[in-house]
Amino acid sequence: MTPGRFSKALARRLAVSWRQQPNQHEIEALDANVARVGLVVRVRWAIVAALVVFSVAGAGIYAADGSFAEMWRQMVVPGVSLGLVLLYNTYYQLNYRRFANIAVFNVVQLLLDIVVVTVLIYYSGGVYSWFPAMYLLFVLEAALILPTREQVFAIAVGAWTAYTAVLGLVFFEALPHVAMPFVRNDLQAAASYVAVRCLWELTILGGAAAVGTGLMTEIRMREEQTASGSVRDRRTGLFDRAYFRRELGLELERARRDRRGVSVVLADIDGFERFNTMFGVEAGNTMLVRLTEAITRAVAPGGSPEPQLIVVARWGGEEFVLLVPEASPGDMRDGEAIAERVRVAAGEIRDQDRSVTVSVGVAAFPVHGRTAAELIGAADSALTAAKAAGGNRVVAGRGGTAEQDDL
Repeated sequence: MTPGRFSKALARRLAVSWRQQPNQHEIEALDANVARVGLVVRVRWAIVAALVVFSVAGAGIYAADGSFAEMWRQMVVPGVSLGLVLLYNTYYQLNYRRFANIAVFNVVQLLLDIVVVTVLIYYSGGVYSWFPAMYLLFVLEAALILPTREQVFAIAVGAWTAYTAVLGLVFFEALPHVAMPFVRNDLQAAASYVAVRCLWELTILGGAAAVGTGLMTEIRMREEQTASGSVRDRRTGLFDRAYFRRELGLELERARRDRRGVSVVLADIDGFERFNTMFGVEAGNTMLVRLTEAITRAVAPGGSPEPQLIVVARWGGEEFVLLVPEASPGDMRDGEAIAERVRVAAGEIRDQDRSVTVSVGVAAFPVHGRTAAELIGAADSALTAAKAAGGNRVVAGRGGTAEQDDL
């Protein structure tokens, strides 16, 4: 592997949990993960608040029983550590929607938490400290927001390694023991006790990782089952691809029976991958919602909230499909008119000075296809021709071929 290819592969591995150009299923997975990260952020503030209150109150209680000056001198480094927690948790709160699906960002945030708690463990007596319980919370956080089981267990191993390192450094007197009131301050030098404490911490962290990943596997499976059982796209609220296929099949049967036509309109955002790269997936999601609203308004007769179509659906990540009834077989005048309204409506969208255009392909039953698959394929071919011609236009199939309408 060349250095350039290796660096790109490493960047993809470290920087992002999913592909930079996700499909619809992956976009929904991204959204679900952002929601989970948001929940973790809210819980973390409660944990940080409790930790600050406990540290201040506990230090005051200990200081009252011993040397006040000595206790507060020992609290300088833990206090700075807690200040850093407040800073980076605030940054995370403000930016998690942009960074929630960047794997290395979430991992680094969890590692910083582990470092801070390890500092607190050392300054609260090492082997006597109660703070190792905080590691469990980080393992459960990892199960919620990291995409793979391996990464969750890696966080558990990282926490155990940090804990064992502190106890080992104190045991071998590489670090001085921090004496604490109310305890026997010689167990840190007892090898068997230190080893048992390390083994106990490994058992607890491993169990938390196993339980957390097991629960999240079940939750993710139920999310997928819920999504597959719905006929609505979660992002836009439109019908999904499977529902559209069923309705197109039924509409074709009605068209044959009643001797009338059907048009399929397939619209795709021009350069949407580049849009997501420049502005981020969140901005792309917002634009999809805005486009959904624009399409619904464009096809509604006389300002009615209900479109004069059987189906408006989301076909893929940035593709929309419309099913339009026609007056007679082979007719596609209504389909072409609606396709142009969709194209114009998309071009009028402005979201923080960001804009998009769409290319649209139209195909009619029965001249471009007699089955649902043939009709969709013909519309897709017309859409491809529209993109090849520069985008921001409608291409309609005529006489069994796709011919361009310069609109």
